[in-house]
Amino acid sequence: MEADDADRYRAPALDKGLDILELLASVEEGLTQAEIAKRLDRSPNEFYRMLDRLVRRGYVTKLEGDRFTLTLKLFGLAQLHAPTRRLASFAMPLMRELAQKTKQANHLVVFDRGSAVVIAQHEAPDYWGLSIRIGSHISLFDTGSGHVLLAFRSDEERQMMIAEHVRSRAEVNLGPEFYERLAQIRERGYEMMASAQTAGVNNLSAPILGPDGRCIAALTCPYIALVNASAAPDISQTITMVMKTANELSLLAGSDVGMPT
Repeated sequence: MEADDADRYRAPALDKGLDILELLASVEEGLTQAEIAKRLDRSPNEFYRMLDRLVRRGYVTKLEGDRFTLTLKLFGLAQLHAPTRRLASFAMPLMRELAQKTKQANHLVVFDRGSAVVIAQHEAPDYWGLSIRIGSHISLFDTGSGHVLLAFRSDEERQMMIAEHVRSRAEVNLGPEFYERLAQIRERGYEMMASAQTAGVNNLSAPILGPDGRCIAALTCPYIALVNASAAPDISQTITMVMKTANELSLLAGSDVGMPT
């Protein structure tokens, strides 16, 4: 494209917004409006309305000290497309094998724009099991998947995820015991907890990690003790199998020929 054509199709406001997003993506601690203007060699007043719109649309958040930083909304938008579909397609054969071995259903959950969302699920091989609909939005705070998604993120990312999750919900008070539980999950590598939604079910959840060690998805088995299948694995054997499958998916996620993260 010639220079005249490039100038003809310029969109200054869009360019300004993209400049802000690209700049904030390159720093970890956030920047003030004045710092943004200085780095982009513009007047601070040029960015007031643009920053206001980016905050209102959920792409940027304002921290203490009037510093601006990116939210996870852009990451969430990316997760909706090819990476999420590829993750589900790579996972399904392993999830099928896991269901066959454990005699239990299992599902895959990612964090997307403030919600923990089920992107894939495999039913139990026999006539009885607990499954969850693809596309279901579940809580970060009282589910195994939610705990795992939070446990394997940095403190800063975790707080942004929580802030996005509670934005459209009633105020949530998360005490020190909640964060202590997340630390324990990270240390042992999985979550095992009684379901807060269904009696007699235990959530067994393990992280699928990207190359940087961040959790990109949670693999969860809603375990039900099968009294009519004596040969079925018990809960301890099942969590071991869930972790093994999650580790195999983590290796795929981190390989050159595997899934994009």
